Amino acid sequence: MTSREIIRKVVEHDNPKRVGLTFSDFNGQPRIRDTVGISPAALPGDRGPIWEDDGKGGEIMVDSWGCTQRRLKGRIKRGEIVEGAITDWSQLDTYEPPDIANPARYHHAPDVRQENADKYLLGGIVGCSFNVARKLRLLENYLCDCALYPEKVKQLNRIVSDIALQQIDIYADIGADGVFFGEDWGTEDRLLVSPAMWHDIFKPDFARLISRAHEKGLTVWMHSCGYVRDIIPPLVELGLDVFQFDQPELNGLDLLASFSDRVTYWCPVDIQRTLQTGDEQTIKAMAREMLRKLASHSGGFIGKPYPDDEAIATDPLWQHWAYEVWLEEGEYDKDGRLAICEE
Repeated sequence: MTSREIIRKVVEHDNPKRVGLTFSDFNGQPRIRDTVGISPAALPGDRGPIWEDDGKGGEIMVDSWGCTQRRLKGRIKRGEIVEGAITDWSQLDTYEPPDIANPARYHHAPDVRQENADKYLLGGIVGCSFNVARKLRLLENYLCDCALYPEKVKQLNRIVSDIALQQIDIYADIGADGVFFGEDWGTEDRLLVSPAMWHDIFKPDFARLISRAHEKGLTVWMHSCGYVRDIIPPLVELGLDVFQFDQPELNGLDLLASFSDRVTYWCPVDIQRTLQTGDEQTIKAMAREMLRKLASHSGGFIGKPYPDDEAIATDPLWQHWAYEVWLEEGEYDKDGRLAICEE
């Protein structure tokens, strides 16, 4: 059974050989990586972002969406949005987004598919509007807009969502297996908007994105940080296939478990709670608990590491402990059961 087949069976709860794993090498030793990602490439002649000195100890640049970013000189590679591309709603009707869905940006895609025929291929998309739209207006303005100008927000969201749907079509044509996007919807204790506002303004675009992907034979994978308990049930109802949570404990393993027969979770051990202990036994115990609660329905769980140990001040060894548990104890028997769930 190839990695591609394993992930398909994990997501479909169809009795895979084992849980999914998406780990890179550790200390020169290979680890199992069942998925491979692909994203749009730059067009020929595109020099990428050009950073210029702002005279205040920093650098600024205008990104492809028309947003102005600023970063500290020599400190970090990425910047923060300091001015959106749409500073006034009068600019909305004439706004021109970047040509991210230009087929020329995906000229490499068939080769990636062919070279990774045994892997589950995920195509990166711009998101389901919020991830980009909030930057076009600046987050603080955008959240106010949701209350003051909801119809304008829906119009802006649709511009971004349309690009995502075009990307879905492209990935389907090259034989991808799913699409992936990130949208951080939660703080530590609540959504960034009320559940009622999310249902009114954002749910319709999720519905059409998921529907389009499924029509094209693709699964839908979404990353989100923070507390998102309130939108897990409606997203499950819409058919979202995989939730990628770096803080699964924040949303409650018991709540996640209540949906584990219908969705899949792609997670490390919680990066703010368990992983930060640096304690081998604590981390391994949580890794086992995640198997019991999230992987018990003939699939439904994919283990992964958090990709930037330096950013969260952790040792890569700590994440390897979880990998060892998921590798050694994440095999299903012929009836789709994990031994750990029978204890």
